[in-house]
Amino acid sequence: MTLDNDFARLSDFEPMKAELTGIRRHLHANPELSFEEAETARFVAEKLEAWGYEVTRNIGGHGVVARLTVGAGKKSIAIRADMDALPITEQTGAAYASKTPGKMHACGHDGHTTILLGAAEYLARTRRFNGTVNLIFQPAEEAGAVSGAPAMIKDGLFERFPFDVIYGLHNHPGAPEGTWLLRSGPLMAAADTVEITITGKGGHASRPHLTIDPVVVACNLVVSLQTIVARSVDPTQTAVVTVGAIHAGEASNVIPESAKMLLTVRSFDPKVRELLEARIRKLTASIAEGYGASTQIDYVHGHPVVVNSEKETEFARMVAEELVGAEKVTTCGLIPGSEDFSHYLEHKPGSFLRLGNGVNSAILHSAKYDFADESLTVGAAMWARLTERYLDA
Repeated sequence: MTLDNDFARLSDFEPMKAELTGIRRHLHANPELSFEEAETARFVAEKLEAWGYEVTRNIGGHGVVARLTVGAGKKSIAIRADMDALPITEQTGAAYASKTPGKMHACGHDGHTTILLGAAEYLARTRRFNGTVNLIFQPAEEAGAVSGAPAMIKDGLFERFPFDVIYGLHNHPGAPEGTWLLRSGPLMAAADTVEITITGKGGHASRPHLTIDPVVVACNLVVSLQTIVARSVDPTQTAVVTVGAIHAGEASNVIPESAKMLLTVRSFDPKVRELLEARIRKLTASIAEGYGASTQIDYVHGHPVVVNSEKETEFARMVAEELVGAEKVTTCGLIPGSEDFSHYLEHKPGSFLRLGNGVNSAILHSAKYDFADESLTVGAAMWARLTERYLDA
């Protein structure tokens, strides 16, 4: 067994702080959208190869997997970071701001990638573990339902790079830099997208009795949809049904032929997820029928719920408390956002952690968001110590 003081510590990463900051800001200045991460993947792969990893490129698109085995241990761990940026024009004013108008790292994936690279360099240099570490640099996390995690899985991730457990992290605006937030069980929501097309009968606005007005149907449906969570979902459960857009008509004196509604539906329990879909479909059909209109529903199931396994989460909590102290490790509340890390957790035990990005941090997906460089060494040290702990000789 390794002595406790031989595991990675924060002080081991202080000399790397300037280098990690430089890497993170380089990635920030050169963002690439989902499915376009060719240069980011090349940058990552070349560093990993230089450090002695067995590197495989183009997994599920521009995905990179780096594998390193030390000793004869049979255990294997995987750690994932995402690499893609968002179609947002940056407004931070930073000296290292995006060089590409309309593209920016507004979700901190530049920081996530840098953190894993920092851990990778340390683990390759020190080699104080006994087993195999798999570092997964994933593309297209922001791509919606057809994203990088299921693409890498489809491309044989589990079969080509076997591992026992998997971990990942996301930065958390609103929590102090360098703090950890963990939660066993459901953490982040399943996210489904619904497009409802209501077809009525168009005509002149001055003769509504000769039409079937899809705008009226849509407005009534919006109000009725809000009763699903309030009156159909167990009050102890959490769910969201939001109508984010209504498109209908172009003129004040014309009743349009059709109206289109766009919804996002969030839930933390598979049964609640099924209930929401059933109620949305039934309400839509019944309200439209009452007005004499017809409907078409395109219901797209997005990422499933992020469900952290208890054993792996408590192990991560122990490691985090060793690293930064129990006072800087808290329990995370439910997060209504979604994450395609959930696809990995449907197949393997593991945990998705949250790392504080600053109390005054701009929110995720904001044009003024920036990753907190103060959290880079904390994140890298966590992944290194977690790996060493899990693969302890």
